[in-house]
Amino acid sequence: MSGYSVTRKGLADAALAVVVGAIAVTVAAFDADTMPVDYVFLALSSAALAFYRVAPRTALVFATAGGAAYGLHAHPGPASALTVFVAVATAASAGHRGWAAAASGVFLAANLATGPTTHDVVERTALLAGWFLCAVVVGQADRNWQAYLRQTEQRAMEAERTKEEAALRRAGEERLRIARELHDSLTHSISIVKLQAGVAVHLARKRGEEIPPALLAIQDASGEAMRELRSTLEILRTDEPTGTPALLVERACAAGLAVDLTVSGAERPLPATVDRAVYRIVQEALTNAARHAGAAKIAVQLAYSEDDLTIRVEDDGTADPSRPPAPGVGLTGMRERVAALGGTLDAAPRDEGGFAVRARLPLREAG
Repeated sequence: MSGYSVTRKGLADAALAVVVGAIAVTVAAFDADTMPVDYVFLALSSAALAFYRVAPRTALVFATAGGAAYGLHAHPGPASALTVFVAVATAASAGHRGWAAAASGVFLAANLATGPTTHDVVERTALLAGWFLCAVVVGQADRNWQAYLRQTEQRAMEAERTKEEAALRRAGEERLRIARELHDSLTHSISIVKLQAGVAVHLARKRGEEIPPALLAIQDASGEAMRELRSTLEILRTDEPTGTPALLVERACAAGLAVDLTVSGAERPLPATVDRAVYRIVQEALTNAARHAGAAKIAVQLAYSEDDLTIRVEDDGTADPSRPPAPGVGLTGMRERVAALGGTLDAAPRDEGGFAVRARLPLREAG
């Protein structure tokens, strides 16, 4: 619960105590027999209502004691029971029906003891008994209503979670279907092209002939296409990230890349959607750096703040600001992930050379 919520509820409770106390004091002021000590009793009984949320039983005890003392001393009318009535209702709403009933009995007994048992006293006590019975019933009804609202909210959240899980399952099935189609069609075709080009290059070298540049380009392009396709198929077949950015950096270093990871701010667990996005952004940025940056140094930075997470992947490779690269599938996918989370992405060559990927992902909204 936030500090704002606590303050707001505390002010509401204090306002309730002030309003009820003001009404009780106003009613008492019309009684010429009211003495200063009676106002003290009313103040005690009213002030206790300010704590009904944090300590309902304690508030009920003090409100009942103050109300009963006022009744025994001043012999007021039924309106004097207002503070105790509110305390009984709030205690019943908090689930303390037994305490509420006991407090009602104590106050009614004090009301009967205010003087000789006459018809007016019995009639007033019966009226008060009906009021307190209504207070207990109203408090219990409010408790049941709050429980119903909580159950409804929980069912709605469960339905939303089930809906999301079903959507994720369907998306996973669709990814697998696409992966199978790509594997069965493109993989075979590209493999044939690569094989034929390789055979042609081998035969040309065997005969001592000059290898046509176009044939070498076909061989290289088919090999690169095969690697790209395998990487795409691996991503399609992977539903969740298989590690952390630190593990990605460790793998990149093991593959011969010069990668340095820096984490600043208070590192903490992230929501699942943000965690997946962070993993994919770092993965794609490192993959692009390995393919296009050459023998470059790569810096990966994760900066945590209270509201967002900033990801920076920068290299000092061969990228030229005057010739920005055409956005491919990888950069487009990163932009879509970041946009879906309400963040921002900047991926472009650096002025001093090399390439930089900078993403900011909000954490409060995502949570």
